[in-house]
Amino acid sequence: MGKEQDQNEENIQNQKSEELEESNQETLKTEGNENNEKKEEEQKELTPEEKIIELEDKLTRTFAEMENQRRRFEKEKEDAFDYGGFAFAKEALNLIDNLERSKQILENDESLKDSKVLKKTLEHLDIIYNDTISIFSKNNIKPIESLNKKLDPNLHQAMMEIEDDQKEVGTIIQEIQKGFTIKDRLLRPSLVGVSKKPQNKEEKNQENKENSKNK
Repeated sequence: MGKEQDQNEENIQNQKSEELEESNQETLKTEGNENNEKKEEEQKELTPEEKIIELEDKLTRTFAEMENQRRRFEKEKEDAFDYGGFAFAKEALNLIDNLERSKQILENDESLKDSKVLKKTLEHLDIIYNDTISIFSKNNIKPIESLNKKLDPNLHQAMMEIEDDQKEVGTIIQEIQKGFTIKDRLLRPSLVGVSKKPQNKEEKNQENKENSKNK
């Protein structure tokens, strides 16, 4: 019984020694890694000349970023000044539209035709219209010239095609709604009718037949 107890104590002692040895080895490994890292850091340490070059590079990058930010700020400030009233200007175009519609309604009223009242009213409407256009122009809001111009998708929107053998195909021959620009931007496109080549009787008959079949 005593021998077994001694044997157990010896085994426990040996196990403790092994654990202590493993712990010491781990500590040595850790210390070795730390020493290696320190050596690598020492090897990576820059010379004074290299540090100066690095600082110059960082300084150059910082100045470049500051310059880019300044330019962005200037561009945003210019855009805010030039186009800050874009939405207001677009809404204000309704005044022009309403004046033109009012004029057309009065001109087409049979009961007012050739009357002095109509003449005077149209004169006043023309004065208001021209004054409004003048105010817009002073604020860089200008009407787009459309009639007899070639269709430009950047400025015009074709709403219909009209047969015309006198005009080149794609020429604007009717202005449905006037378009405007603000500075170098499109405020709204002109709604227009463009010329197309007249059809001969055979082509018209063929088109009518196709339309009838589709119905």
